[in-house]
Amino acid sequence: MASNRINRINDEIQRELAAQIRNLKDPRVSGTGMVSVTRVDATNDLRYARVYVSVLNKDQEKDVLKGLRSASGFLRRELGHALQLRYTPELQFIGDDSIQHGAHILELLRREEEKDAARGGEPPEEE
Repeated sequence: MASNRINRINDEIQRELAAQIRNLKDPRVSGTGMVSVTRVDATNDLRYARVYVSVLNKDQEKDVLKGLRSASGFLRRELGHALQLRYTPELQFIGDDSIQHGAHILELLRREEEKDAARGGEPPEEE
């Protein structure tokens, strides 16, 4: 389990990367609409950090990840300047579909509510 220090560093990395990604000039990243950093998991020695990224348009996710991997050296350098860590972790970008998964579950719940309302709000009979 990660320590409180690592959790705080993960949060800081997430905030800083989110700000830096907005300023990237790579068209694979900047031309896609919304790109969100959903989570960061740094190793205890801060050598590596897995950065989970969600893209609004799933069709462009592979291009966005390629663009982020291409810009990882720049992002790492900027991250080092901003956070002033002894070691700036190597960034590994990974696609994250948790937001879309949550939206799908929410849609399923809404459909069930609509079915219940159509039945008059009566609970289904159990046998």
